[in-house]
Formats: sequence, C-alpha cells, structure tokens
Amino acid sequence: MNARAIWQAIEPIHAVTYFADECEDAFRTAGLKGFWMGYFAGRSAPMGEVGPEIVEATFFNFHPSMVQRALPDAWTYATAASLLDVRANTSAAVLRQLVDGIDDHAATLLPLMQRAIDAANAEGRPLFAANRDVTAPDDPVAALWQATTALREHRGDGHVAALTAAGLDGCETHVLFAMAHGVSRDLYLRSRGWSDDDWSAAEQRLRSRGAGPDLLAAIEARTDALAWQPYEGLSDADVDLLVHTACEVAAAIDASGLYPYPNPIGLPAPAGA
Repeated sequence: MNARAIWQAIEPIHAVTYFADECEDAFRTAGLKGFWMGYFAGRSAPMGEVGPEIVEATFFNFHPSMVQRALPDAWTYATAASLLDVRANTSAAVLRQLVDGIDDHAATLLPLMQRAIDAANAEGRPLFAANRDVTAPDDPVAALWQATTALREHRGDGHVAALTAAGLDGCETHVLFAMAHGVSRDLYLRSRGWSDDDWSAAEQRLRSRGAGPDLLAAIEARTDALAWQPYEGLSDADVDLLVHTACEVAAAIDASGLYPYPNPIGLPAPAGA
C-alpha cells in the first residue's frame, strides 16, 4: 500500500464539500455570495480571516483575480470560525445521506487517521497545520470529515512544494496535467479562472522547456514520497484497514453519482468505472 492509494481512498470523503449541493447551499445560508466565495472562504477558514494573497499562495493554482473576487469580502458576511462549523457539519450530513453505516466506518477510521495526523510533520505545510489545529467536532462523522481534510491538505501542501520546485506556475500545472491525461482545457478555464491566452502562453513555456508527461510523473512520485511520512508509524495492517474502510465509504459516495470524471481536483474514476 502507498500514499497514492491512501489519497484515492480518502479524497472522496473530503470532496463532498465541493460537489454536494447541500454544501453550497449551507455557505449561501451562512451569508456568502455564490459557490466560489464559499469555496475560498470555507477552505481557507482554518487559517483565519486571511486575505487573497495568502490564499493565492497556498491554493496555488487559481488565477489571482478569481480569489480576489471572493476575498476579503467574504469576511464581511461570515466569520472564519462560523464557517468551520458549516463545512464540517454539512459535509457530515451529506455523508450520512450517501453512506450506510458511516458512523461505524468513522469509528474505525478516526483512530487511525488521528495517529497519522499526530505524527505528521507540519513544517512548510500551512494548510495542513491549520486544519490539524481545528478542534475536532463532537459528531464523529464531522470529525472524520475534518481528519480526511487535514490529511489531504498535508498531501496538497507537499504537492505544491513539488510543483514549485519543478519551476511550474499555477496555469502551467493544469496545462501539463491536461497534456498528460488528455483532459480538455475547458475544464480548467471554467474552474480555475485562466484565459485562453494564459493557457496558450503556458503551453508555449512548457514546450520551450521540453516539459511533458515525464516531468508530471516525477512530480507525482515526489508528491507520493512526501505524503507517506504521516503513515510511517502505522503497521501494514493498519494502513490496509484504513484504505479498505475508506474505499468502502468512497464506493458508496461514487455510486451516488456525485462526482464527475474528469474533475478539477484530479480525482480519478474508480477502477472499472
């Protein structure tokens, strides 16, 4: 078992916050204006009421103007502390709708995930550190969602480090992924705020450097290596149990049709889908 298998198992648990209508509706009810204000404010809320510059840097792959349309205005409508409750509790409600026995799965997963979180190195990982320090909700399913969030942000912080070490910017990252996997540019132009001109310029920069699928494969391998550290203290049996149980949860979510493939977060379709 490896870090990529763990990510593919736990990411679907976290990602309900982006794809479930109930989660978007909850952010609107909290006072936020539209999906993207909810996304940027909700995901950054563990860091406090930060400005767009911090979000541009930590989220990495969005056009700055897209972030600036949401922040700091979001904080005039809702506090960061209130959004922590909104996103965890609404995600838990969605998980209960989609996954039979989710409370039993949470009882299995939470102790394993907490051990990984406690062992994880937070240096250079701002989104992980912020999510690690969020007080765990009393509801075990909301706590499960928060734990998967902390661990996926640990991987994400490492991924950003690998991308920047390779000399890539946000738009180039999407172009490289699209080239390697045959994904339409429209998926990223719509969801990440880059223009056709931005995309064409990024393509040209990558070609001039000879960057292609081999570079992406090296970055993904480095990301996997960096993401393994939290799980080093778990036994093989513990990791197998974590992945097996999380995959059962993920399969139930996927069976609902909630996730489109391909999608902007790069979550692959389950085998056989």
